[in-house]
Amino acid sequence: MKTSTRIHLPQIVIVKAAGLLPMLYTPKEICDELGIAESTLRDWIRKGIPHQRDNRHRIWINGEAFAHWVTEQRKHKHNHKLQKDEAYCFHCKQITKLISPEIQPRKGKLVLIKGSCSICGNTIYRGAHDDRKAELSQN
Repeated sequence: MKTSTRIHLPQIVIVKAAGLLPMLYTPKEICDELGIAESTLRDWIRKGIPHQRDNRHRIWINGEAFAHWVTEQRKHKHNHKLQKDEAYCFHCKQITKLISPEIQPRKGKLVLIKGSCSICGNTIYRGAHDDRKAELSQN
């Protein structure tokens, strides 16, 4: 039974999975290699780890395929550069336009921009460099 939901993976698994060899491992060998509990691995198998069974119904996991699966499970970072009137809303979990931005000076060249989310109306904050003051005040 495979599902398409992402699984939270411990950092140690993400780091160590890349070092697995392109060979077949038993679940116990994978667990020993990654430092995780066998019950955790069996849960992940039910959720879609690529594996195979032999004629005696033993589970075998290809190290390379497992490493690829781990990479697929990781959330991909979005390289979206925010526009001058945008911020990330943690309530909506997306980038949104700032409504009524107010600039609050901080130390050095940094400022804190406070505004409201255009979707949910919650207060959101965004850090910026001092040169953004002029850009925002023009709007």
